[in-house]
Amino acid sequence: MADSIEDAVSRALSDSPERNFRETVDLAINLRDIDLADPNNRVDESIVLPSGTGQDTRIVVFAEGETAIRAADVADEVFDSDDLEDLGDDDNAAKDLADETEFFIAEANMMQDIGRYLGTVLGPRGKMPTPLQPDDDVVETVNRMKNTVQVRSGERRTFHTRVGSEDMTADQIADNIDVILRRLFTDLEKGPQNIDSVYVKTTMGPSVEVPA
Repeated sequence: MADSIEDAVSRALSDSPERNFRETVDLAINLRDIDLADPNNRVDESIVLPSGTGQDTRIVVFAEGETAIRAADVADEVFDSDDLEDLGDDDNAAKDLADETEFFIAEANMMQDIGRYLGTVLGPRGKMPTPLQPDDDVVETVNRMKNTVQVRSGERRTFHTRVGSEDMTADQIADNIDVILRRLFTDLEKGPQNIDSVYVKTTMGPSVEVPA
């Protein structure tokens, strides 16, 4: 095992063969001594990475009026109430949108209609929108979500999340991993004792164990 998180990341980056595309850096987390059949014990967190994800994160906003205008400058797509109703009538388009989008944001007063039209598509995928309250800044919210990853275990003891890309420094990626592990230590019933092992790797590279 590496002596530090940064050492593990450095080894993962250096051991990765050269590819003709930019690889992501992923974290694999293995849990132990926890009953994941109980939904209350499952990991399901949105975590803002201090160094960013190193990749494009697709954000879709449901909004109208001035909020929609401001969102258009920073979000990948903006849908109003009419668009939402159209998506509700086109199951394939709704599924494609859900699969292609990391995060959804919606004005709070649209959440009920989103549940009605898209709840059966977004809900099972864990992609129901983050509600945007009247006092929230949509630009700030979108920019924050661009640096956010969803860390979700479901019923699996082993799960993965993105922590950066190969062109980031080992220090930046290590900072991201540290934030994720600290959140897990806080959330899990037995803290670090519920972590069996942690590995970091590039998309096509070998895994390196991370000290947790």
